[in-house]
Amino acid sequence: MKVLIHLWKAFGFSLQGFRDTMHYEMAFRIELTVAAVLIPTALFLPVSLIPRILLISSVFLVLIVELLNSGIEAVVNRISTEQHPLSGRAKDAGSAAVFLSAANMVIVWGSILFDLIFNYS
Repeated sequence: MKVLIHLWKAFGFSLQGFRDTMHYEMAFRIELTVAAVLIPTALFLPVSLIPRILLISSVFLVLIVELLNSGIEAVVNRISTEQHPLSGRAKDAGSAAVFLSAANMVIVWGSILFDLIFNYS
């Protein structure tokens, strides 16, 4: 019973983090809008299971990394509002992680769509 209560509370904290990020982070709202378009698109594309999983997981990866980046930014901002090189490095690294996950998504989608368009028989 304690495990179920713990899991229920953890689920609530996760939902709160999701809601807070949606409320405070414009980038996350944009990425969520992109996900709302791309995920259904991936479900309807005439591709096999593995490419479909790659398409959808590349979108989820961007959302996951953005959530982590937002958490890093919140912690850095909580510690101090003054500019510090380490704070800048932490925020820049989080931003770079989001960029790389977005680039990964573009490469995955581009490769699969290219193959679908030019090699589909």
